[in-house]
Amino acid sequence: MITKKAVRLLLLGAAASLLPASAALAAGPYQFFSVPPCRIVDTRGNGFTGLFGPPSLVSVPPSLPPAPRNFPIRGQCGIPTTATAAVLNVTFVGPTAAGHISIWPFGSTMPNVSTVNAAAGEPAIANGAIVPLAADPSLQISVQYVATTATPTTNLVIDVTGYFQ
Repeated sequence: MITKKAVRLLLLGAAASLLPASAALAAGPYQFFSVPPCRIVDTRGNGFTGLFGPPSLVSVPPSLPPAPRNFPIRGQCGIPTTATAAVLNVTFVGPTAAGHISIWPFGSTMPNVSTVNAAAGEPAIANGAIVPLAADPSLQISVQYVATTATPTTNLVIDVTGYFQ
């Protein structure tokens, strides 16, 4: 006796064999390249120092000028110097106040949108982002923690998963 599951698999296989194979072609001016997931920033430390490690991000009240932290991306974790955008997984870790993190190309205006939002005390919450890279060879992205109260802190973890060029 043939089960319903086996019949479904046979029908699916037969249908798939009838479909013609086609090559996937990328359209547009940029090509995507994946890289093995690689941690590029961890403000908790965990072996990260200098530009890529502590201190934690500190928020400024919305009434004060932004205080972004800037990171180089090109040349790190397999991202070539010719990359035009980075594919990132951005993780908000342990914010002391509700707020959001915004990421944008270094040297440009901070966007009016957030990359990831979190509640106070949230252990960790992540979101994917595709961020254009600035032309500056030293710093390519800017990150800012914005909260509704003065001087809360949070940690930031950024993993690279790919790039466009």
